[in-house]
Amino acid sequence: MSEANNSNNGNPSNSKALASVVTIFENDHFIVLNKPAGVLSIPDRVQSEPSLKDFLINKYGSIFTIHRLDRETSGIIMFAKDEDTHKFFSKQFEERTVEKYYLGLVHGSMPEKSGSMDGPIMEHPVFKGQMVINKNGKPSLTDYEVIEDLGKYSLVKFQIHTGRTHQIRIHSKNIGHPIVCDPLYGDGKPVLLSSIKKRYKLSQHDEEERPMLNRVALHSSQLKFKDAEGKDYHLEADLPKDIKALVQQLRKNLYN
Repeated sequence: MSEANNSNNGNPSNSKALASVVTIFENDHFIVLNKPAGVLSIPDRVQSEPSLKDFLINKYGSIFTIHRLDRETSGIIMFAKDEDTHKFFSKQFEERTVEKYYLGLVHGSMPEKSGSMDGPIMEHPVFKGQMVINKNGKPSLTDYEVIEDLGKYSLVKFQIHTGRTHQIRIHSKNIGHPIVCDPLYGDGKPVLLSSIKKRYKLSQHDEEERPMLNRVALHSSQLKFKDAEGKDYHLEADLPKDIKALVQQLRKNLYN
């Protein structure tokens, strides 16, 4: 049975983002895309706006969800084009044979440059849609490696071995280094150039400063897997412009 779900509501900015979606890989059985931040992976309960899945359904007629990304998370995501492929990859994700890597900016300098975070995760008993570390939660495992210490922030590579909701975000918070701009598990504050650049001056053309980054600083960067025929895939999605520009500015400020 098809998972098709049509939705044509939404706002112009969302439609523009969907139109800019880049295909990383495609064959007759599955498609891998680079999802922009701010776009839903699949339709929400109230069909508030078009999702990436709706976009694909309009193009292919039917599509099957293999995994998903949070709305504000950008990067690599895979959908199946037929039921057999959906069943195969769903099993691979469940059995953790698919390797999933993310890049994220976290607050602060991490004392341990690599390690594992394994706090069990469950839904918050009061705040719906929010997760919490709790001994009664589901087993969860995230490995991390600091790619670059940027002073106020650190660029970190994460590998998730389980697929819990908000896993990287809640694990990062739990060790005291939440993801930048995270409204649920961090301070949610946008990153302003004036907060990182020495002798910053507001342009005479601007009445107020525009944020360099104003969304959860997390990006799905790599997927490694085998298809049903045993062929190896190693697919990547480069850092998006917003996070890349911030990293470059942080480097410039740190070393100048």
